[in-house]
Amino acid sequence: MDPLGAPSQFVDVDTLPSWGDSCEDELNTSDTAAETLQENTVRSPFLYDKDISGKVILWKGDVALLNCTAIVNTSNESLTDKNPVSESIFMLAGPDLKEDLQKLKGCRTGEAKLTKGFNLAARFIIHTVGPKYKSRYRTAAESSLYSCYRNVLQLAKEQSMSSVGFCVINSAKRGYPLEDATHIALRTVRRFLEIHGETIEKVVFAVSELEEATYQKLLPLYFPRSLKEECRSLPYLPADIGNAEGEPVVPERQIRISEKPGAPEDNQEEEAEGLGVDLSFIGSHAFARMEGDIDKQRRLILQGQLSEAALQKQHQRNYNRWLCQARSEDLSDIASLKALYQTGVDNCGRTVMVVVGRNIPVTLIDMDKALLYFIHVMDHIAVKEYVLVYFHTLTSEYNHLDSDFLKKLYDVVDVKYKRNLKAVYFVHPTFRSKPETLALSLQSLLLMPTVSFITLAHQNLVVRHFTTLLSSLSYLGC
Repeated sequence: MDPLGAPSQFVDVDTLPSWGDSCEDELNTSDTAAETLQENTVRSPFLYDKDISGKVILWKGDVALLNCTAIVNTSNESLTDKNPVSESIFMLAGPDLKEDLQKLKGCRTGEAKLTKGFNLAARFIIHTVGPKYKSRYRTAAESSLYSCYRNVLQLAKEQSMSSVGFCVINSAKRGYPLEDATHIALRTVRRFLEIHGETIEKVVFAVSELEEATYQKLLPLYFPRSLKEECRSLPYLPADIGNAEGEPVVPERQIRISEKPGAPEDNQEEEAEGLGVDLSFIGSHAFARMEGDIDKQRRLILQGQLSEAALQKQHQRNYNRWLCQARSEDLSDIASLKALYQTGVDNCGRTVMVVVGRNIPVTLIDMDKALLYFIHVMDHIAVKEYVLVYFHTLTSEYNHLDSDFLKKLYDVVDVKYKRNLKAVYFVHPTFRSKPETLALSLQSLLLMPTVSFITLAHQNLVVRHFTTLLSSLSYLGC
C-alpha cells in the first residue's frame, strides 16, 4: 500500500507460491509407491529435491513488477533494445536508468552487467544480451544463452542477492526457439542451485501467457516435485543435458591429444607407413599402451569363474548404496573446489574428464565426500568410453592422493568405470609425484590400455595439440 492507501502495483515474491508447492496434494497422493524405489531403479540426472524445487517460482506477469533483490532485463549489445520487457522496465524505473546505462558502454552477448533499480521495487537490474539464433550456428547460440543465465546467477551470488526475477532472455526478436531455450534456462538454474543453492533463496521465472505452457511442461523435467514425477519425466529429457554445470558440451571445444606432440606433421604419414601404426587413434603405439600379459589376465579370470557372478552381484549392491548416498548428500562444498569437470571429447569421440590436482586439499576435506562426489559426477559419464586428464601443475604435498584412497576408489566403483576408461594423461608430472609408480598402480588396478605423461619440458610442444589446454592452464593460474 502507498501512503494514500492505494494498492501497490508491485508484487512481493514472498507471497507467490513456489513450484514445489504447486499441485502438492495431487502429486503426493500416489507417492507412497514411488518412494520405495528398487536398488536398480534408474534415477533422473535431475533428482527430486524438495528444497531446490521450493526455491523456484513460475509466475505469469511483468518481471518489472517483481519485488526481488534483482530483476533481469534482456537487451541488445548497446542496451537500447525496444522489446516489451525492456520498455516496461525503463518506463517504471524512470529516466535515471538511461543515464546509468550510458556508463556501462554496452554489453556483449552472454555477459551480464548491473545497475540500480531506481523507481522499481527491485533494488538492482541485471542486464544481459541473448544470442541471435541461426540454425547453422546453433552450438554458439546455446553456449551464449547458457552464459547469459550463468553470468546473471554468478553476479547475484557475488552481490549476495537473495532473490532474482528472470524474464525470458531469448526474446522473440532474436529468433531463438522457445522450447530449446527453456531447456537451457531451466537446467542452468537447476545446476547452479545444486552447487550454490545456499546463496539464493528465490528464483522467479516471469513469463507471458504464450510462454507459460512451455515452462509448465518442462519444469517437471528439471525440478520434479516428487519421486513419481521424477521417474515420469525421465524419458522426456533431451539427449544433451549439458555438463555438471548445465553448460552445453560442444565437440568443437574438445581436447585433442596427439600421438607425438613434438613430431612434424609432414612426417606422420611416413612414420605410420614405416611402423605399421595408425596414428589417428590415441595411445595406439606400444609405449603408450603399457599392457600386461593378456593371457595371464584371462587365465586368472577363468580360474575364478565359479564365484565371479556372486562377486559381481555383491559389488553392484555395494556400489548402488554409494551411488544413492552420493545423490542424496549435500556435496556443494566439494563441487565448489572445481577439481573434477567435463571438458568435451577427444579425437576418438571419448568424453574427456579433467582432474585438477591443485584444487584437492587432501588434508582439509572429507575424502569420503570427495569419493561420493566422484561417483555422483562420473556415474553417467562412465557408461561410455572416457579419458582422464590429470593436471599436476603447481601441486604441493597437501594435494597428493594416497594409495589407500585410490585402493578404496577401486574397491567401490562399478566395473563400467574400469572397462570404459581408455586413457589417462598426466600433465606436468614431477619427480616428487613419482608418476611412473602412479601409472603402474593405476594400470594394475584399472587395467587401463593407455597411460601418457606430458612433462613441463614439452609444454610448448603439447599446447599446439591441445585446443583448450591454454585455457585450462589459465584456469589453474599458471
